[in-house]
Amino acid sequence: MSFNFFFKPTICSCINNKPSDSSTSFSRRWYNPLRHRQYDYQPEIVRRWIDADPPVPSQEKFSVLSYNILGERNASRHRDLYSNVPSLYMKWDNRKRVICKELVGWNPDIICLQEVDRYYDLSNILEKAGYAGSYKRRTGDSVDGCAMFWKADKFQLLEVENIEFKGLGLRDNVAHLSVFETRKAEPRRLLIGNIHVLYNPNLGDVKLGQIRFLLTRTQILSERWGNIPVVLAGDFNSTPQSPIYEFLSSSQLNIMLYDRRELSGQRFCHPSYVFGKEGAKKSPTFPLDRFLKYCWTDDEIKVATGNAKSQIVVNPLKLNSSYATVKGSLGTRGSNAEPLATSYHSKFFGTVDYLWYSDGITPARVLDTVPVDVLRKTGGLPSKKLGSDHLCLISEFAFTKASEENNRASATTLSAVGTSNSDGAC
Repeated sequence: MSFNFFFKPTICSCINNKPSDSSTSFSRRWYNPLRHRQYDYQPEIVRRWIDADPPVPSQEKFSVLSYNILGERNASRHRDLYSNVPSLYMKWDNRKRVICKELVGWNPDIICLQEVDRYYDLSNILEKAGYAGSYKRRTGDSVDGCAMFWKADKFQLLEVENIEFKGLGLRDNVAHLSVFETRKAEPRRLLIGNIHVLYNPNLGDVKLGQIRFLLTRTQILSERWGNIPVVLAGDFNSTPQSPIYEFLSSSQLNIMLYDRRELSGQRFCHPSYVFGKEGAKKSPTFPLDRFLKYCWTDDEIKVATGNAKSQIVVNPLKLNSSYATVKGSLGTRGSNAEPLATSYHSKFFGTVDYLWYSDGITPARVLDTVPVDVLRKTGGLPSKKLGSDHLCLISEFAFTKASEENNRASATTLSAVGTSNSDGAC
């Protein structure tokens, strides 16, 4: 099956089909206003690029997209989450077309997808658009996993590390890390990570353990290649107001100050709570007493921190969120500058998706999310022009001078190592 993609990379799809005049209906006794509105009327969906302020000088740049595309099996098994979504918009063939239209239309250099259970459906289309790809399926009975695609004419894959958390006692989730080198006269190297963190809000210790291990492996791999810059993409299943977000954006977290069931902040994101009776967007608050120590078992502490005797979990990387760095509009961003929502269905409205970056690169621009009032009018995602219950995030990054110096130093070191090995060979 072939697809024609006609998509402007600066403005996403726009729909403004007004419902037909009911007076012209010839089957009034079958008229269902709600069904009619859902199919025939969709709010205008416009996404715009937001540039960094001050602007980033014109340097070598690359773009990364992160997108939880909603696996087909999950969509069918949890139909209660999409009770407001017409069945047509839930069908995989339709969603595949819409998702691929987004991916090819935005034209990112590197694509990180989560909840992928139809990898070859996507790869067949993306390969024709010039992408190469890799896939890591979850362990256990789950059929979805994480996929990464990159423009084959721009990047060369140097190393891949797949992470199976089950072997660490951290459930069946997976992640993967890929080292790339740009196909340039003066090549640059970078490390891209992709993860789908466990959903279960009650298991904050497992969530934290998964992220902790990802950060540790990322640091090791980055150092192995000469402290190359890092981008970590994914669905972290944690909100911007959560302790887990605090951990990612800082150097450490004392887990004893929190209830492990509240580490991710997801409990405060049911639409009825978020909007309240008045319908106004409220920022979730955490009624936690920082002087109160919560009860954790030794096993739970070990899962979270990696050491049963340590109550502090350490982040070895200095990370920033690209969306928090590049400020957006009031209609799309919260008090900490993160998007107000990257996911919306009948039981959740909030942000769980991020693009984290390290030193050596800086965001030049981001694709802003959809305003809250527009998202609410959809009644829930997926919709006619959005193929998942998540929004894709895209950041364009620029290499900094520090990255250039590190890159040259690492190239010299690797060259010296190669020469030494060559001289010592028999």
